[in-house]
Amino acid sequence: MKYDYLIVGSGLFGATFAYKAKQQGKRCLVIDKRAHLGGNIYCENIEGINIHKYGAHIFHTSNKKIWDFVNSIVEFNHYINSPIANYKGQLYNLPFNMNTFHQMWGVKTPKEAKQKIEEQKNEAIIQMEKKGINIPENLEEQALMLIGKDIYNILIKGYTEKQWGRKCTELPPFIIKRLPVRFTFDNNYFNDTYQGIPIGGYNKLIEGLLYGIETKCNTDFFSNREYFENIANSIVFTGRIDEFYQYRFGKLEYRSVYFKEEVHNCTNLQGNAVINYTERDIPYTRIIEHKHFEMTESEIEQHNKTVISKEYSTEWKKGMDPYYPINNERNNQMYLLYKELAQQESNTIFGGRLAEYKYYDMAPIIEKVFNLFNINTK
Repeated sequence: MKYDYLIVGSGLFGATFAYKAKQQGKRCLVIDKRAHLGGNIYCENIEGINIHKYGAHIFHTSNKKIWDFVNSIVEFNHYINSPIANYKGQLYNLPFNMNTFHQMWGVKTPKEAKQKIEEQKNEAIIQMEKKGINIPENLEEQALMLIGKDIYNILIKGYTEKQWGRKCTELPPFIIKRLPVRFTFDNNYFNDTYQGIPIGGYNKLIEGLLYGIETKCNTDFFSNREYFENIANSIVFTGRIDEFYQYRFGKLEYRSVYFKEEVHNCTNLQGNAVINYTERDIPYTRIIEHKHFEMTESEIEQHNKTVISKEYSTEWKKGMDPYYPINNERNNQMYLLYKELAQQESNTIFGGRLAEYKYYDMAPIIEKVFNLFNINTK
């Protein structure tokens, strides 16, 4: 065989696997059907600004070994993810914290905030009991029992309905198992110890991982499957597992997103990297202003253009990029059938969100690859 590994997909799983395999002296070929490497963390430079082409990606972890590893490839900055929600022109800090509660109700202490939330939760429970409902039957009932009507109606309902393309009363309650709230004035979205973005953009991370490794873009594994299956001892597959098995048990379902980019002749349009639009009538879910991921305030002001991406959620259809697995009972049961087939493979490794039909943050993807190579990540 010409290669030890054929790696299908150059996203973070595939690129990290290739890096670790190369360290062990293995010869790899990485192929990707897109015109670029990097999967969904790929950045495109527009007007001198690194654009997160497939949506905002903020690396975060509490695992020092993972943080040290990515920083050994490229230095990360210390960007802190602090999104804002816009509801009918009123701004609220996210995640739900004392700043949010003060903006919502004017409360000033954790005791006052807890009292307000408990009042609204109890009110929701009483209303449901009047209808003979003891266990939430849909997402709306679940959210009302967890957080009350104000936060639900202003910050959750419209945004969630746009994300899923259906009413909250038609969505299963398990989508929101819990709603974390903080009774501190802390707008940091993540609780992790380490957080940041590669200086120079995510392409620097992918280029570092794939340095010295043979890669081919615009190359579809399925267009010449027989050839690709016979050029390497093993395959690392990061694409859709149902497609790999030619939809033997049916097609797994996804939600997708698409983006509309705009260049503006100003230094700073919205003052924050991510602003969520939580009312149902605004078609996009959020606006990303990419400057804020990497530039300091003085650099932002010196750069006289800015680029934004409006993000829209939609049902996935053939030809679109699949983003989020729809992990309902039907799809989960179907995936288990595919997983059973995958576990019988002796020379194919499946990894990543499409191959495993689950949502992954970036750090756990790297940790999963390390575990495959029996690297202690603790």
